[in-house]
Amino acid sequence: MSTGRFRRPCGEPARPESGTASGALGVDFRVFDTPREAQGAAAALLVEAARAGEHIALSGGDTPGPAYELAAGLETDWNATRLWWGDERCVPPDDERSNYLLAKRALLDRIDRQPAEVHRIRGELGGEAAAAEYDDELEGVTLGLALQGLGADGHTASLFPNSPALEERERRAVAVSHVDVERVTMTLPVLSAAARVVFLVVGESKAEAVARAFAGRPDPSTPASLLRAKNGATTAILDRAAAAKLDNVR
Repeated sequence: MSTGRFRRPCGEPARPESGTASGALGVDFRVFDTPREAQGAAAALLVEAARAGEHIALSGGDTPGPAYELAAGLETDWNATRLWWGDERCVPPDDERSNYLLAKRALLDRIDRQPAEVHRIRGELGGEAAAAEYDDELEGVTLGLALQGLGADGHTASLFPNSPALEERERRAVAVSHVDVERVTMTLPVLSAAARVVFLVVGESKAEAVARAFAGRPDPSTPASLLRAKNGATTAILDRAAAAKLDNVR
């Protein structure tokens, strides 16, 4: 069992404290009582990586936004780091669906010193062109931290169940078709080469996917089950609702 809680010393920002529990398939679980506490734990890891000058890949979706806001509150100087995105929709950067726009509003607009490099996926170019450009940019890059989400269908980044993109081993970024809009995603070799892969997942609606991704066997029907840091650490930061179907992890 691994439980994290906030301690709030007078005059200091909220910082999470948690132990870790080794889970199935090499995953360390950090389980918190509330989504806010889980997001705070992710924020602390983002700040740690930023201060160390690492390459960081951000994710989109509803869950990481508050983590980005908390990270901006913990550290306003991000000049040492380099930011990337694990995936992006093929939309302009000011589109409400853009993962870049989410991070800009929640993180970049709230800090004093910007990252040394901000590598936005230029989705407005279209899938193939944007993926080719990002593939070139990623040459020689090793991520220090890859922040990942988890969909109810088990997808992570824009790697969807049984997608051909899951088999890609040469390219670092590829275009993928999806029901809503075309997307560009980092591939498994890039993400799994990160020194630290961090999944941030909250909510009861994700509990079944969490169990498949972290307690089941690797299976392309649950893409997140295929992603582990090969030579580093894989951490799953969860709230209790998301962890509800994991045996012996509460």
